[in-house]
Amino acid sequence: MNKAPAEPVSELGGVIGDARLQTDMTDDPEPTENISGGASGGGVAAAFDPAEADTRAEEVVDRLGEMYWTKTYGGRDAFECLVRTILSQNTSDVASQPAHDALMDQYAPDGEGDVDDDDDLDPDLAVALAEAEQSHLAETISSAGLYNQKSARIIEIAELVVDEYGSAAGFDEFVREGDPEEVRDTLLAMNGVGPKTADCVLLFAGGQPGVFPVDTHVHRIARRLGVAPADADHEGVREALEEAVPGEKCGFGHTAMIQFGREYCTARKPACLDGPDACPIKGLCDQVGVYPVDGDVVDPSEVSEAD
Repeated sequence: MNKAPAEPVSELGGVIGDARLQTDMTDDPEPTENISGGASGGGVAAAFDPAEADTRAEEVVDRLGEMYWTKTYGGRDAFECLVRTILSQNTSDVASQPAHDALMDQYAPDGEGDVDDDDDLDPDLAVALAEAEQSHLAETISSAGLYNQKSARIIEIAELVVDEYGSAAGFDEFVREGDPEEVRDTLLAMNGVGPKTADCVLLFAGGQPGVFPVDTHVHRIARRLGVAPADADHEGVREALEEAVPGEKCGFGHTAMIQFGREYCTARKPACLDGPDACPIKGLCDQVGVYPVDGDVVDPSEVSEAD
């Protein structure tokens, strides 16, 4: 039976957060909160059956569906998702969540809106941020780190959104209803927006099927399992997973694989080192780069280079 998890954090912080973009996988901290479900996470429950899987990657996702509360995604505000992901780049939820909360309190239409005690703060988040004073925004989001760079990027993107779509609501409509490839290309053209950030907006805001964002956990686990090439970069892993996993299962596969990486398949000490029965999906894993006899763990790409 699927278990109801704790309140989620995910690719966009809080209930949608987790854009840990550390370039060194060995430095990726292991968060403690469950991301895979919860009433505030949005979406609807979904049912997966490992016996019906057509590929090993799909069977992995289905097996994780037996462990975690399965769901599909969508319905979050696209512009806020985008801002939240930028805030969470190169930092942890512990640092970025207060920055997001402070930004929303200051600039969101239902926040306190006390920037310079100005009662005329625009009710649209994108317009408000496009008109923001960078020094004040930087101070507001300082807990997220790299706040000068992030504040400049947020203002630049807000200005672009207002110029192209008129408002956060107009941008949200574009993300939800636009062609997914066009939306992704548009997002990737924005300063500071990489593939994972774009995919998270497509998934959590647009609810687009067939989108499997790849963070450090997904990148590590897919290659360790052997369902993606050992030397694949993040884009290579994304392409392999999106080809092998049905579109309606990609969103859950993304969040569940992250949770599995936190609970079982950690960067330095995967559960399989504790014994053959310690990992719940042991029969589906090639253990690339994991050597239980010696207790050694290396990045899968190192195995590929050795070959």
